Amino acid sequence: MLKHHSRKTGISLAVAAALLSPLAAQAGFVEDSKIKLDLRNFYLDRNYDGDTPDVGSWSQAADLQFFSGYTDTTIQFGLDMSATGAYIFDSEGNDGSLPYDAEKDDTPNSYGRAGATLKAKYGETELTIGDHRPHLPVAWDDDSRVLDTIYEGAMLHSTAIENLELTAGRFWEAVTRDSSDKEEFYVFRGQDENRSDGLDFFGATYSFPMNIKGTYFFGRLNDFYDQHYYGLEHLAGFENGMKLKTDLRYFDYESEGKEYEGDMDVDVVSTMATLLAGNHMFALSYQNVKGDRPVPTLNGYVPQPYTVHWSSAAFIMPDERSWGVRYGYNFKDLGLPGMKLFTRYIKGTDIDIAGGTDESQSERDIYVSYEMQNAALKGLKFDLRSIAHKRSWADDYDEYRFITTYTFNF
Repeated sequence: MLKHHSRKTGISLAVAAALLSPLAAQAGFVEDSKIKLDLRNFYLDRNYDGDTPDVGSWSQAADLQFFSGYTDTTIQFGLDMSATGAYIFDSEGNDGSLPYDAEKDDTPNSYGRAGATLKAKYGETELTIGDHRPHLPVAWDDDSRVLDTIYEGAMLHSTAIENLELTAGRFWEAVTRDSSDKEEFYVFRGQDENRSDGLDFFGATYSFPMNIKGTYFFGRLNDFYDQHYYGLEHLAGFENGMKLKTDLRYFDYESEGKEYEGDMDVDVVSTMATLLAGNHMFALSYQNVKGDRPVPTLNGYVPQPYTVHWSSAAFIMPDERSWGVRYGYNFKDLGLPGMKLFTRYIKGTDIDIAGGTDESQSERDIYVSYEMQNAALKGLKFDLRSIAHKRSWADDYDEYRFITTYTFNF
């Protein structure tokens, strides 16, 4: 049996059911609705080279999502719903993927969640209340494990002004990748008895001439930190078909309110240049963290991919300087459509941790993916990932992930 969901989730579903009946009478609500089922089989095996115990897991998940259309009214309404669950075949230790009881050194046989999102739309502006899977500089949907991170809150999104995208909202709880229950926010690996009553945010992205985009976001994790994000992106095209994408990103964290977890004064500068040439991708990157603590992340180790070196190691340690190189290739012109390769190497130095000021780490990743091209098996994808992480202050490890996903669109 799946674990019981939080009381708030049950109330949300009850409200959604009450709203669904009159909404369903609207033609657009039903005719434009979609249903998607994602099946994910996730295997992870991490082996340490020292005394740290090896960890790993094998699990199967189902993620069922219903996306409604909109009512034929001046202010259009809709309702999305989802149910996700995972069954655990095997688990050894805590690899960060699944619910884990440290006292019992055990994981449950299964876990899951359910939720709903009410939508209201006027023109090019939409308000959503309920569950979200955002891709924002201040909050990110973590899909790196068997179940996603899901945020509960309200978000307003508008593209009513030409070339300008506006976003604002508040998330008050989240259910992380390794949990079935929604909980208030706190800083990962901090004193988790201190909780925030919400994550407030607003931001804008403007598309300038000459393929330049500028982004600013502000996020406040109440009583923990304020977060400012500045991003600049440029895409240049050449006559031979090649493209050069340049990214410059800057995060500024500072303490807020009751200042749980103490001083949050951390700055992160990231930059990356990516060359796209036919089926090839080549990129160089650099990142600099300034501060006496790691870059703060939300509970559940929610990723921050707007820092260009986010990976298994993350490269967000105090005063860390890191550089990276990556390469990708699409095999479609070699008679293997659907197969892709991605590999990267990142090196971090000058880390201030564990009593030292010159610690270092590195990570080498090799990802190979293949998506079936046969019409009968469309939506079936395989991912094989090899990760090697070396660090001077702790045991190194090698990690392998094998992920099979099958997406059904009804």
